Amino acid sequence: MILLSFDIEEFDLPLEYGQYLVLKDQLAISTKGTYLILELLSELALKATFYCTANYAKYYPEVIKKIITEGHELASHGVEHSNFKKEHLKQSKEILEQISGVKIFGFRMPRLAEVDSHWIQDAGYKYNSSLNPTWLPGRYNHFNKSRTFYRSGDLIQVPVSVSPVFRIPLFWLSFHHFPLYLLKYLSNWTYSRDNYVHLYFHPWEFIDLRSNPSLDLLPNYITRRSGIELYRILKNYLIWIKSKNFELVNTKDFLQNTFKEKWI
Repeated sequence: MILLSFDIEEFDLPLEYGQYLVLKDQLAISTKGTYLILELLSELALKATFYCTANYAKYYPEVIKKIITEGHELASHGVEHSNFKKEHLKQSKEILEQISGVKIFGFRMPRLAEVDSHWIQDAGYKYNSSLNPTWLPGRYNHFNKSRTFYRSGDLIQVPVSVSPVFRIPLFWLSFHHFPLYLLKYLSNWTYSRDNYVHLYFHPWEFIDLRSNPSLDLLPNYITRRSGIELYRILKNYLIWIKSKNFELVNTKDFLQNTFKEKWI
């Protein structure tokens, strides 16, 4: 199984590098990228999970409804991307459910920051996808955490994928820097051990960040291969996935089938 996911949020990353971007532009960049991704998934007849902030959903309910209409899973990414409070867990779930008309089962913490699992469970979620089980300098060190999904109480933990042994991350930044043959090799290696691969991206990555003068302070390791180049890399990767007959499903369906559960 291949689990493909995207984090839809206010594109507030420039603020970390001292570059101010008004909310309207943050949302517009994420929206443009989301439409590109939805178009690609439709073309290839593939499904994904979209983790969305409630703040984004309130500004662009039409995007949320398109995600649902086209058969993708909607999950929570908090209320605001750069502001977290315990009560946001339940609030974001309720707001997304009201806007989308569907039940929300999954949660992913912005920037994959640590969050108390009991809080997530108490807010009514079935699974948490907030763990990158590797070492990312300046962010976190989870090298000793489980690489694969596991149950913690009534909550299922679904880490994003890293390779066996060296724990090379198979996340968005890898697609900005690794050649496609290496991404395929790491995916095959991980799949052979785990029987699935769990990937995640952000729609704003598929906008050319290098050509926007308002974003000239963003470091090259983020802007490299952004825009159409990354779009083509992901498209080629997904075509390869289909050629391997790897089934691509959303996270909710994967977990329900794995644990033989039916969530309502």
